[in-house]
Amino acid sequence: MEKVVVNIAYLLSASLFIFGLKNLSHPRTAVRGNLLGASGMLIAVLVTLIDKRIVDFKLIIAGLIIGGLIGTLLALKVQMTAMPQLVAVFNGLGGGASAMVAGSAFFESELSSLSADFLTATVASAIIGSVTFFGSGVAFGKLQGLINERPMRYPGDQLLKLTVGAVTLLTGYMIITAPEFSILYWVILIFGGFLGILLTISIGGADMPVVIALLNSYSGLAASATGFVLENTALIISGSLVGASGIILTNLMCKAMNRSLLNVLFGGFGEVAQTKDDIYEGKVKSTSPEEVALLLESARRVVIVPGYGMAVAQAQFPVRDLFNYLTERGVEVDFAIHPVAGRMPGHMNVLLAEVDIPYDRMKELDQINPYFEQTDVSIVIGANDVVNPLAETDPKSPIAGMPVLQVWKSKTVIVIKRSLSPGFAGIPNPLFAMDNTLMLFSDAKKAVEEILRSLKEQ
Repeated sequence: MEKVVVNIAYLLSASLFIFGLKNLSHPRTAVRGNLLGASGMLIAVLVTLIDKRIVDFKLIIAGLIIGGLIGTLLALKVQMTAMPQLVAVFNGLGGGASAMVAGSAFFESELSSLSADFLTATVASAIIGSVTFFGSGVAFGKLQGLINERPMRYPGDQLLKLTVGAVTLLTGYMIITAPEFSILYWVILIFGGFLGILLTISIGGADMPVVIALLNSYSGLAASATGFVLENTALIISGSLVGASGIILTNLMCKAMNRSLLNVLFGGFGEVAQTKDDIYEGKVKSTSPEEVALLLESARRVVIVPGYGMAVAQAQFPVRDLFNYLTERGVEVDFAIHPVAGRMPGHMNVLLAEVDIPYDRMKELDQINPYFEQTDVSIVIGANDVVNPLAETDPKSPIAGMPVLQVWKSKTVIVIKRSLSPGFAGIPNPLFAMDNTLMLFSDAKKAVEEILRSLKEQ
């Protein structure tokens, strides 16, 4: 293909990526953003394959069909609750593919043609790609429940990470200075993978939204480095966009938790487990769906706080029915969305949008906190750490300083949970024992269905 045609196609792809990211910034336009980004990637892939004469048209069409079928199957079969796991897999495959492609280019090149820029980009792709692949594998295992979600800590763990990281960088430097020792590329992949495992396995489930955003950034950086290896403009641009947007999102998530990225990577929630006896004993008050229905019958303002428990129980459908029932009767109902509720950024927003909850009813933490004092009933569904007052009252708490939803300021708080088990931070929640809190111990979906049934019977 003519080089000018290729460059124009890559420019079009890059423009679609940028407009796609812009549209992804709001739920109303997110679907359009996905389509724009996918269209840009399709153009880039087809132009690259045809321009480089990598494969013939039959293989290109076969690849499109197979890939399209796999993507369609995943889109139809994967539950919304498993979306974070799917994103972790995507991140890992992206990083692993970048490392393999860069390695193939390295092994196929003549030693005399290897420049310092080429070797540096190859090493960067290998390290970042391997860290991303194996780190994402651990993240998937934690999210799926195959690996303990608690941080895995041991004496000298930070020193081990630093040592493995230093050895990985040293090996990369050796390849740059002595590329004839090509076997060292495999050594980089091994040590990089080990580093990815060490970095991720020591992070608890409460920090998974940040980890997913960071791994997404890593996959983009690995792709961008591979773009320099292949001298592919589209790959450089798309990888840079993913890397930059991932870093921005990671920073926003850290701010939402009032923690630094270093604290997430090397600190973490869950290492301190406090006793719950002094907080809960004799103070927790149980309720029933019928009693909750009576409270809602006289309420004029209600706030619903969704958490991962809602996602697990697939309770978003009866929650929508409850929302519709209350709003039809003139009750003002809002949803309080904490930035790190669930397992990935925007998890609760996606679940609620899936059942057609209006976007203007989804309120962020800063928007909703000032209104809890005027709220008659707040219903917490499967959330824990994001409504824990210890974040504001106990400077020694693992979640100290993390902005939380101040639901305890409501006149009445209904907490729907299966038990008094702690959240990912591993600490009790004084909210459950407050005077204005009632605990409804039940599966979230069943509880909301019974509340709605009781409302209709009154």
